[in-house]
Amino acid sequence: MKTILFAILVFLANFCSGQSFQGSWQLTSLNGENVVDREVIKIVVDNYFSIGSKRLNDNSFLGGAGGEYKILGDTLIEQRDFDTYDETKINQVRNYKINWIDNQRIEISDHEHTKVWKKLSDHKDQLSRNWVITGRERGGKMMQMKPLARRTIKILNGDRFQWAAFNSDTKTLMASGGGTYSAEDGVYEEHITFFSKDKNRVGDSLIFEYAVIDGKWQHKGKSSKGQPIFEIWSPYSEAYPTEFLKNY
Repeated sequence: MKTILFAILVFLANFCSGQSFQGSWQLTSLNGENVVDREVIKIVVDNYFSIGSKRLNDNSFLGGAGGEYKILGDTLIEQRDFDTYDETKINQVRNYKINWIDNQRIEISDHEHTKVWKKLSDHKDQLSRNWVITGRERGGKMMQMKPLARRTIKILNGDRFQWAAFNSDTKTLMASGGGTYSAEDGVYEEHITFFSKDKNRVGDSLIFEYAVIDGKWQHKGKSSKGQPIFEIWSPYSEAYPTEFLKNY
Protein backbone atom coordinates (compact mmCIF):
# COMPACT_ATOMS: atom_id res chain seq x y z
CA MET A 1 0.00 0.00 0.00
CA LYS A 2 2.82 2.38 0.90
CA THR A 3 4.54 1.57 -2.39
CA ILE A 4 1.40 2.41 -4.38
CA LEU A 5 0.88 5.66 -2.45
CA PHE A 6 4.51 6.63 -3.01
CA ALA A 7 4.21 5.95 -6.74
CA ILE A 8 1.09 8.14 -6.95
CA LEU A 9 2.82 10.99 -5.13
CA VAL A 10 5.84 10.76 -7.43
CA PHE A 11 3.55 10.81 -10.49
CA LEU A 12 1.68 13.86 -9.24
CA ALA A 13 4.91 15.66 -8.40
CA ASN A 14 6.32 14.99 -11.86
CA PHE A 15 3.06 16.04 -13.50
CA CYS A 16 2.88 19.33 -11.62
CA SER A 17 6.57 20.11 -12.15
CA GLY A 18 6.11 19.66 -15.89
CA GLN A 19 3.33 22.21 -16.10
CA SER A 20 4.63 25.48 -17.47
CA PHE A 21 2.73 28.12 -19.40
CA GLN A 22 6.03 29.46 -20.75
CA GLY A 23 6.90 28.51 -24.32
CA SER A 24 5.13 28.31 -27.68
CA TRP A 25 1.69 26.82 -28.30
CA GLN A 26 -0.58 25.92 -31.20
CA LEU A 27 -4.37 26.07 -31.12
CA THR A 28 -5.77 22.58 -31.84
CA SER A 29 -9.43 22.85 -30.85
CA LEU A 30 -12.05 25.61 -30.67
CA ASN A 31 -15.39 24.88 -28.99
CA GLY A 32 -14.90 21.16 -29.52
CA GLU A 33 -14.01 21.43 -33.22
CA ASN A 34 -10.53 20.59 -34.50
CA VAL A 35 -8.69 23.58 -35.97
CA VAL A 36 -7.54 22.42 -39.42
CA ASP A 37 -7.93 25.39 -41.77
CA ARG A 38 -5.61 27.84 -40.02
CA GLU A 39 -2.50 28.02 -37.88
CA VAL A 40 -2.75 29.92 -34.60
CA ILE A 41 0.44 30.27 -32.56
CA LYS A 42 0.74 31.66 -29.03
CA ILE A 43 4.08 32.65 -27.47
CA VAL A 44 4.36 33.12 -23.70
CA VAL A 45 7.26 34.58 -21.70
CA ASP A 46 7.91 37.25 -19.05
CA ASN A 47 4.22 37.45 -18.06
CA TYR A 48 3.44 38.50 -21.63
CA PHE A 49 1.83 36.62 -24.50
CA SER A 50 1.27 37.13 -28.21
CA ILE A 51 -0.96 35.39 -30.74
CA GLY A 52 -0.62 35.33 -34.52
CA SER A 53 -2.77 33.42 -36.99
CA LYS A 54 -2.87 32.73 -40.71
CA ARG A 55 -5.01 30.81 -43.19
CA LEU A 56 -3.21 27.62 -44.22
CA ASN A 57 -4.32 27.42 -47.85
CA ASP A 58 -2.86 30.80 -48.89
CA ASN A 59 -0.90 32.15 -45.87
CA SER A 60 -3.29 35.11 -45.47
CA PHE A 61 -2.94 36.89 -42.13
CA LEU A 62 -6.02 36.39 -39.96
CA GLY A 63 -5.21 38.37 -36.85
CA GLY A 64 -3.08 39.01 -33.81
CA ALA A 65 -3.38 39.76 -30.11
CA GLY A 66 -1.14 40.17 -27.11
CA GLY A 67 -0.69 41.62 -23.67
CA GLU A 68 0.16 40.95 -20.06
CA TYR A 69 -1.13 38.02 -18.04
CA LYS A 70 -1.08 36.48 -14.59
CA ILE A 71 -2.15 33.02 -13.42
CA LEU A 72 -3.78 32.66 -10.00
CA GLY A 73 -4.83 29.09 -9.26
CA ASP A 74 -7.06 27.99 -12.13
CA THR A 75 -7.69 31.57 -13.32
CA LEU A 76 -5.84 33.23 -16.18
CA ILE A 77 -6.01 37.04 -15.94
CA GLU A 78 -5.23 39.06 -19.07
CA GLN A 79 -4.97 42.67 -20.09
CA ARG A 80 -4.50 42.94 -23.84
CA ASP A 81 -2.48 45.67 -25.53
CA PHE A 82 -3.68 44.76 -29.03
CA ASP A 83 -6.35 42.48 -30.41
CA THR A 84 -7.58 42.43 -34.00
CA TYR A 85 -10.14 39.73 -33.23
CA ASP A 86 -12.05 41.75 -30.65
CA GLU A 87 -10.87 45.29 -29.89
CA THR A 88 -13.24 45.55 -26.91
CA LYS A 89 -10.76 43.35 -25.01
CA ILE A 90 -7.95 45.90 -25.39
CA ASN A 91 -6.99 47.55 -22.08
CA GLN A 92 -9.69 45.52 -20.29
CA VAL A 93 -8.89 43.00 -17.53
CA ARG A 94 -10.42 39.64 -18.45
CA ASN A 95 -10.56 36.36 -16.54
CA TYR A 96 -10.41 32.89 -18.09
CA LYS A 97 -10.54 29.42 -16.62
CA ILE A 98 -7.38 27.44 -17.21
CA ASN A 99 -7.29 23.64 -17.04
CA TRP A 100 -4.26 21.45 -17.62
CA ILE A 101 -5.23 18.39 -19.66
CA ASP A 102 -1.66 17.06 -19.37
CA ASN A 103 1.84 18.55 -19.45
CA GLN A 104 1.58 19.37 -23.15
CA ARG A 105 -2.05 20.43 -23.51
CA ILE A 106 -4.06 23.16 -21.82
CA GLU A 107 -7.69 24.23 -22.01
CA ILE A 108 -8.55 27.93 -21.68
CA SER A 109 -12.21 28.97 -21.57
CA ASP A 110 -14.65 31.77 -20.84
CA HIS A 111 -18.37 32.23 -21.45
CA GLU A 112 -17.76 32.50 -25.21
CA HIS A 113 -15.09 30.01 -26.19
CA THR A 114 -13.25 26.90 -25.10
CA LYS A 115 -9.80 26.55 -26.63
CA VAL A 116 -7.30 23.71 -26.41
CA TRP A 117 -3.64 24.56 -26.97
CA LYS A 118 -0.81 22.08 -27.54
CA LYS A 119 2.72 23.01 -26.52
CA LEU A 120 5.20 23.18 -29.38
CA SER A 121 8.36 23.93 -27.41
CA ASP A 122 9.64 25.38 -24.16
CA HIS A 123 13.21 25.80 -25.39
CA LYS A 124 14.93 28.90 -24.06
CA ASP A 125 18.00 30.80 -25.24
CA GLN A 126 19.69 34.16 -24.65
CA LEU A 127 16.92 36.03 -26.49
CA SER A 128 13.94 34.28 -24.89
CA ARG A 129 11.92 37.15 -23.49
CA ASN A 130 9.61 40.02 -24.45
CA TRP A 131 11.45 42.99 -25.96
CA VAL A 132 10.46 46.50 -27.01
CA ILE A 133 12.42 48.60 -29.48
CA THR A 134 14.20 51.56 -27.89
CA GLY A 135 16.79 52.51 -30.51
CA ARG A 136 17.20 52.53 -34.28
CA GLU A 137 20.10 53.82 -36.35
CA ARG A 138 19.23 56.46 -38.94
CA GLY A 139 21.77 58.31 -41.02
CA GLY A 140 24.61 56.81 -39.02
CA LYS A 141 23.16 58.03 -35.73
CA MET A 142 21.38 55.90 -33.14
CA MET A 143 17.98 57.47 -32.45
CA GLN A 144 16.49 56.76 -29.02
CA MET A 145 12.87 55.63 -28.92
CA LYS A 146 10.70 55.81 -25.80
CA PRO A 147 7.87 53.25 -25.72
CA LEU A 148 4.54 55.02 -25.26
CA ALA A 149 1.03 54.00 -26.33
CA ARG A 150 2.53 53.37 -29.76
CA ARG A 151 5.28 50.77 -29.47
CA THR A 152 6.83 47.81 -31.22
CA ILE A 153 7.47 44.59 -29.35
CA LYS A 154 9.23 41.39 -30.27
CA ILE A 155 8.51 38.31 -28.19
CA LEU A 156 10.68 35.19 -28.45
CA ASN A 157 10.37 31.82 -26.73
CA GLY A 158 9.94 28.16 -27.56
CA ASP A 159 11.78 28.58 -30.90
CA ARG A 160 9.09 31.02 -32.10
CA PHE A 161 9.04 34.79 -32.50
CA GLN A 162 6.41 37.44 -33.17
CA TRP A 163 6.77 41.18 -33.54
CA ALA A 164 3.89 43.62 -33.41
CA ALA A 165 3.64 47.39 -33.91
CA PHE A 166 0.53 48.76 -32.24
CA ASN A 167 -1.08 51.66 -30.44
CA SER A 168 -2.95 50.60 -27.31
CA ASP A 169 -4.74 53.97 -27.02
CA THR A 170 -6.19 53.98 -30.53
CA LYS A 171 -6.57 50.16 -30.44
CA THR A 172 -4.71 49.85 -33.72
CA LEU A 173 -2.37 47.12 -34.94
CA MET A 174 -0.13 48.60 -37.62
CA ALA A 175 1.65 45.38 -38.55
CA SER A 176 2.76 42.03 -37.21
CA GLY A 177 4.79 39.07 -38.33
CA GLY A 178 6.43 36.00 -36.95
CA GLY A 179 7.68 32.48 -37.37
CA THR A 180 10.52 30.28 -36.12
CA TYR A 181 14.00 31.42 -35.12
CA SER A 182 17.37 30.33 -33.81
CA ALA A 183 19.95 32.34 -31.86
CA GLU A 184 23.42 30.91 -31.39
CA ASP A 185 27.01 32.15 -31.37
CA GLY A 186 26.01 35.71 -32.21
CA VAL A 187 23.88 34.71 -35.21
CA TYR A 188 20.13 35.28 -35.17
CA GLU A 189 18.13 33.65 -37.98
CA GLU A 190 14.39 33.91 -38.47
CA HIS A 191 12.06 32.08 -40.83
CA ILE A 192 8.85 33.96 -41.59
CA THR A 193 5.62 31.96 -41.38
CA PHE A 194 3.16 34.88 -41.32
CA PHE A 195 3.25 38.58 -42.12
CA SER A 196 0.26 40.90 -41.96
CA LYS A 197 1.33 43.24 -44.76
CA ASP A 198 2.55 40.79 -47.39
CA LYS A 199 1.76 37.07 -47.38
CA ASN A 200 4.35 36.59 -50.12
CA ARG A 201 7.02 37.11 -47.48
CA VAL A 202 6.06 33.78 -45.92
CA GLY A 203 8.92 31.36 -46.42
CA ASP A 204 11.64 34.03 -46.39
CA SER A 205 14.62 33.69 -44.07
CA LEU A 206 16.71 36.53 -42.65
CA ILE A 207 20.06 36.35 -40.87
CA PHE A 208 21.39 38.99 -38.47
CA GLU A 209 24.25 39.54 -36.06
CA TYR A 210 23.19 39.92 -32.44
CA ALA A 211 24.62 40.55 -29.01
CA VAL A 212 23.10 41.16 -25.60
CA ILE A 213 25.06 43.97 -23.95
CA ASP A 214 24.08 45.43 -20.57
CA GLY A 215 20.80 43.54 -20.82
CA LYS A 216 19.87 45.05 -24.21
CA TRP A 217 19.61 43.21 -27.51
CA GLN A 218 21.69 44.71 -30.33
CA HIS A 219 20.29 43.56 -33.66
CA LYS A 220 22.23 44.23 -36.87
CA GLY A 221 21.96 43.13 -40.51
CA LYS A 222 19.93 43.77 -43.64
CA SER A 223 16.19 43.77 -44.24
CA SER A 224 14.51 41.66 -46.92
CA LYS A 225 14.83 44.72 -49.19
CA GLY A 226 18.58 44.90 -48.58
CA GLN A 227 18.41 47.94 -46.33
CA PRO A 228 20.85 48.06 -43.38
CA ILE A 229 19.32 47.56 -39.93
CA PHE A 230 20.82 48.37 -36.56
CA GLU A 231 18.34 48.28 -33.68
CA ILE A 232 18.41 48.24 -29.90
CA TRP A 233 15.73 46.26 -28.06
CA SER A 234 15.19 46.53 -24.31
CA PRO A 235 13.38 44.18 -21.90
CA TYR A 236 9.72 45.19 -22.09
CA SER A 237 9.10 45.18 -18.34
CA GLU A 238 12.01 47.58 -17.78
CA ALA A 239 11.39 50.00 -20.65
CA TYR A 240 7.61 50.02 -20.33
CA PRO A 241 6.65 49.27 -16.70
CA THR A 242 2.93 48.92 -16.03
CA GLU A 243 0.71 48.61 -12.98
CA PHE A 244 -1.10 45.49 -14.13
CA LEU A 245 0.96 42.84 -12.33
CA LYS A 246 1.21 44.94 -9.17
CA ASN A 247 -2.55 44.65 -8.69
CA TYR A 248 -2.39 40.84 -8.28
